[in-house]
Amino acid sequence: MKKEAIDRKNGTSNIVLLGGSSFFNDVGSEMITPILPFYITALGGGGIAVGLISGLREGLASILKIAGGWFSDRIGKRLPIIAVGYFISALLKFLMGFAGSYQQLIAFVSFERAGKMRDAPRDAIITLSTKKKGRGFGIHQMMDSAGGIFGTLIVLLLLWKLNLQFNSIIFIAAGISVLSLLPLLFVKEPKTLPIKKSLFKGLSSLDKKLKYIIFVTSVFALANFGVYLFFLLRVRDITGSIITSLILYIIFNIVYTIFPIITGNISDKMGRKRILIFGYVLMFVVAIGFAFLSSLYSLVILFALYGLVMAITEPVQKAFVADFAGKEKGTALGAYHSARGITTIIAGIIAGLIWNLSPQIMFIYISAISFLSIILLKFASEKKQL
Repeated sequence: MKKEAIDRKNGTSNIVLLGGSSFFNDVGSEMITPILPFYITALGGGGIAVGLISGLREGLASILKIAGGWFSDRIGKRLPIIAVGYFISALLKFLMGFAGSYQQLIAFVSFERAGKMRDAPRDAIITLSTKKKGRGFGIHQMMDSAGGIFGTLIVLLLLWKLNLQFNSIIFIAAGISVLSLLPLLFVKEPKTLPIKKSLFKGLSSLDKKLKYIIFVTSVFALANFGVYLFFLLRVRDITGSIITSLILYIIFNIVYTIFPIITGNISDKMGRKRILIFGYVLMFVVAIGFAFLSSLYSLVILFALYGLVMAITEPVQKAFVADFAGKEKGTALGAYHSARGITTIIAGIIAGLIWNLSPQIMFIYISAISFLSIILLKFASEKKQL
């Protein structure tokens, strides 16, 4: 059987082009994300609604994420699934602008994330395009996060200076997201052989060490589930200003943009587990900070630290999974995305319920989950990096 080869010729170009698609999509998404908790409350939703949308926007698409990865392995093609995913995301963003209740908004936001079926096939192309997986995922994450900076700056301008309504901002965001389809026209997909396995058989044949890594990252997702929506609400409650929340969110995205390549490179050289443990420890610190600190200076530091948490965990966790993925890269990465996504549904609901009792208790709960994740990660196996 012909062995899959790393596509060095088109490798960096593919990663940058896929990063370009993520950039445009994230500009649109991050024009919506920071206003979501305020839009929900404006439509009559409370803490449980915010927690539900935090979980569902990642979790409901979980089955499609794993199906997208497995199907891309089965047909030996990734790009068509990626394109359909970006199209779904743009279309559902338009529908969000028509939401007349927080229940409708939750539904549209949740189904918009069905476009995340693209994630595993996209990550499979990145894995097949470079030997330095940490660096590859770092480049992609940097471009994705850069879209977050531009998106938040745009929404800040539209909300603060132009006084646009939430739904008008969402329509503009949807239009920008359509541009995510253009870079895909130039991606040179690495050739892979179709793997004719059922989804169940593909999952059962995954490496046991990989399954444990997926388990650990899923436990961590109980703490890191889109919790920044609660961080934004916390800032508004403390400062009384949505604008301050958006400015701090920009600081988060700047840090999130600067560091993924650095953290990815470090994981390529020093190993995944060491850098991931550091990221989990930082999450513990951030959660404790939000529980007990309330000065503007401390909030700035906490948002910056959370940006570093995401810059470490997002690219390095995917590289960690890819190390043990074998030939079934789409299935392995789909299992990773799906397991985390399912966990976020539970996590968002639990966090929302606790938030209604006490925001401080919710943040302490998140810190406890982060601490548990650190302990579990210590038992994960690791492949020696080249």
